[in-house]
Amino acid sequence: MWLLGYYRVLWISLNCKRMMSGSRIISSATEVASWDIPSLPAQAFQSLLGDFVNPSLWLQPLGELMKLEAVELRHIEMELVEPFETSGWRETLRPCIIVAIRSKGLTGYGECVAGAGPWYSYETIQTAWHVLEDFIVPEILGQEIASTEELQRRSGRVRGHPMAKAGLEAALWDLLAQARNVSLANLLGGTKERIESGISIGIQQDISELLRVIEQRAAQGYKRIKLKIKPGWDREVLKAVRKRFPQMQLMADANAAYRFSEREHLKQLDEFGLLMLEQPLDYDDLIDHAALQKELKTPICLDESIKTPEDARKALDLGACKISNIKPGQVGGLLNAKKIHDLCWERGVPVWCGGMLETGIGRAANVALASLPGFTLPNDISASARYWREDMIEPPFVLEADATIRVPTGPGLGVHVVLERLERVIQRRAEFVS
Repeated sequence: MWLLGYYRVLWISLNCKRMMSGSRIISSATEVASWDIPSLPAQAFQSLLGDFVNPSLWLQPLGELMKLEAVELRHIEMELVEPFETSGWRETLRPCIIVAIRSKGLTGYGECVAGAGPWYSYETIQTAWHVLEDFIVPEILGQEIASTEELQRRSGRVRGHPMAKAGLEAALWDLLAQARNVSLANLLGGTKERIESGISIGIQQDISELLRVIEQRAAQGYKRIKLKIKPGWDREVLKAVRKRFPQMQLMADANAAYRFSEREHLKQLDEFGLLMLEQPLDYDDLIDHAALQKELKTPICLDESIKTPEDARKALDLGACKISNIKPGQVGGLLNAKKIHDLCWERGVPVWCGGMLETGIGRAANVALASLPGFTLPNDISASARYWREDMIEPPFVLEADATIRVPTGPGLGVHVVLERLERVIQRRAEFVS
């Protein structure tokens, strides 16, 4: 029986490779799903397939092909509880695109995190809408798709635009998990029931106000604080915060605000015992970060510089960082985020999941991702009330007494999208039916 199972798995792996290259030789997904395939240890399965697929995905029961019957885009805009300011921009209203995919009576939801302007990324609401409406959706509408790998292949002709791709892919992940009646965390290979939560605090009007905000967040239970910094709002700020909170897990995020020529100044931040210094140099840079890391005691964490799994590999090979922030929207979706997680896990590099001011839809996907074992540092995944007076999901995410957030266990995202709330914040919509 084991030998027969071995050859069946080998046959599937070979056919999967054929399918991904465009040569379909499996007669039907129903036939494959009906086979009695014995479970294999993930390590043995990986050795069979090499690096081609993620074993935690393919060890899931295979199901029917999902015909993408309809795709709906909703451009929404929600008011933040309080303004959020970084070294490069300030937000009071948060736009995003909610993507819905319908198939076989199910609806999967995803969130495209592109912002109003090209401040964090070149992508904006306008570019993402254009790319989705005119290129990616027409490519997949009405098609039968069984995996996110296939979706990634079909959208691969579109260069770049990871946030647009990630929003659509997230909806497919939700749909596939619902179809298999498993949680998204389970489908991704998550192992945690709760994920560690940290909080990001933007630039304030003065240091006294910042200290007040930190006091407030600490009282709410947050044990890891990330502070946004920029030239002129760094050393003295961190000095005051460290003096008031000597034991707090503290990190600083520059959002690419410094130049390599300012490295002597950045070296002064070593004295504050930071958990990490996030993206101090240019948003596209790896080389200067590698050189800077050699001069800093504080671990560098890269964010904007890592846009693909290949970027992550290069960064680790160069020694450009000792920690990685993984944002699904930034890297093109959960599939690529999982690949980066796996790479860092193999190399012993700790990772955490970053946030992009997501609604509950995007937050649910991030929580599922952060349930993977390599996410060993507190994530930028706060309670829903941190950003929204009323989120569009039920139940909202809440911070537990131990500074964690529970991982949903229901099918798909594991949360309910409240359509009435979604309708109230829509700016425009488009529906595409096969």
